[in-house]
Amino acid sequence: MARTRRRSPSHLVDGWPDEAASDATVEVARILAIRLREAMDGRSARETGRISRVDYSTVSAILNGTTWPDLRTIARLEAGLGVDLWPSGVALSGAAARGPQEGPFGVAG
Repeated sequence: MARTRRRSPSHLVDGWPDEAASDATVEVARILAIRLREAMDGRSARETGRISRVDYSTVSAILNGTTWPDLRTIARLEAGLGVDLWPSGVALSGAAARGPQEGPFGVAG
């Protein structure tokens, strides 16, 4: 049976990354992308990738919201840039308080 392809974060929220998402998982990806952009401090995706040991195309994809970054990638970016990128408390904020929404997997969650 073929695996259903997930929609990317930027396809699940209008105005990526500037508009807040109603789904907590998308909001985490959005805030992470914003924090990454700020932490890059003018560096290119290539330079950020080099210092973090992450392929530059992955850095670009995170910024553009076309991928769901995995934990290894996030950990490498945090170590390379010397900052915390993971947004804490999103599940406790407004996105989760609004109740179940259709998530990136096509089911309410």
